[in-house]
Amino acid sequence: MTTGTGPHADRLLYGCMGLGGSWDAQTYGAPDVAQAEAAVEAALECGITTFDHADIYRFGKAEAVFGEVLSRAPELRERIVLQTKCGIRLPEGDRAGLYDLRGATVVRRVEESLTRLRTDVIDVLLLHRPDPLADPHEIAEALTGLRRQGLVRSFGVSNMGAPQMAALQECLGVPLVANQLEMSLHARDWLEAGVLVNTPAATANGFPFGTIEYCRANDVRLQAWGALAQGRFTGRQETAAEQATARLVASLAKEKDTTPETVLLWWLQRHPARIAPVVGSARPERILACRDAAVEPPRLSHEEWYALWSAARAAPLP
Repeated sequence: MTTGTGPHADRLLYGCMGLGGSWDAQTYGAPDVAQAEAAVEAALECGITTFDHADIYRFGKAEAVFGEVLSRAPELRERIVLQTKCGIRLPEGDRAGLYDLRGATVVRRVEESLTRLRTDVIDVLLLHRPDPLADPHEIAEALTGLRRQGLVRSFGVSNMGAPQMAALQECLGVPLVANQLEMSLHARDWLEAGVLVNTPAATANGFPFGTIEYCRANDVRLQAWGALAQGRFTGRQETAAEQATARLVASLAKEKDTTPETVLLWWLQRHPARIAPVVGSARPERILACRDAAVEPPRLSHEEWYALWSAARAAPLP
């Protein structure tokens, strides 16, 4: 499933979680709008045209500053794909955070996102986290109504396993198009779940086995959040294994005349599941460092891909 609008647009997404100022209810200001404009311009310069949001990012301010960017350049809306998420309620006063995928809540959250984003339609709506109390039939009814009204074009999930997706899909009349999971050279449970079967290490891997295969079989696009591993291999390193992996990443980047960020994204993109990494930095220079991953097929050999995996594991394969 191609979520973008250009020839390479489905290779990377831009994650907008870093936009909008502080993680609180304080009002954003002109510098926050300027930061969002610079980030959007850098993403577009790279060829990225899918922008990933969530209603909770910066207490809604990420969507709001993006809406301001769109209001200043209305023609931009036709060039991009807008994706957002709902389903998480942040802590409020004495109430702890919780998940809420009740049908009426989903509809209300979508309406609020549309207002903040200053648009008439969301291209892709993801359910942000599983709600154990949610009824798949009720969720499907709400999503179907949103689509019928022309408020949302397509649907997906985030942080869900194959059985949860299958239960929702059974009630939904349109296919789920995406599942966004934490996936990186650091967060490898999604990968190692498939090779640790019948080994003692399998007990420590909590990733729902079969989810990657389910997504591949059902044409559900895998989106990788945290794809750059929070800078572990391109900036800060906290362990000897991270330092060794960072050296290998830098060496491959130099050899291939690209950036370390691109090597990390290529590692994900090289997997046959057609993973689309989400680039979440708000810094234009770091966004631009991902350009080759947005416009080129991954230039990593079979052996180089395994070398990166082995370095990050700091242990032999089983």
